[in-house]
Amino acid sequence: QVQVVESGGGLVQPGGSLRLSCVASGSVFSLYAMGWYRQAPGKQRELVAGITSDRSTNYAGSVKGRFTISRDNAKNTAYLQMNSLKPEDTGVYYCKASPSWLAADYWGQGTQVTVSS
Repeated sequence: QVQVVESGGGLVQPGGSLRLSCVASGSVFSLYAMGWYRQAPGKQRELVAGITSDRSTNYAGSVKGRFTISRDNAKNTAYLQMNSLKPEDTGVYYCKASPSWLAADYWGQGTQVTVSS
């Protein structure tokens, strides 16, 4: 069982920045693919950004150039740096850990991000 805990959400004005953190348990974090997803009210959960064990990254078109996903394997942590935030970025942000040797994904409880003036 992998425990996943997100942090760093909050209220920010349009144009502002936030950095989300995601800590996943386990001694082989370096072999996890990590992903950030978000869910806005009344909408389906969608992929925001992902990073593989070899640090390949992918982004949703709506956040390219504004968000950056990264990982620190020594701290078992993945990050999502969010810049130039827009009201449409509002939602609950979830982190997903996908160990490469398991056919299972592990989700955190989510952290709320609200972009509003």
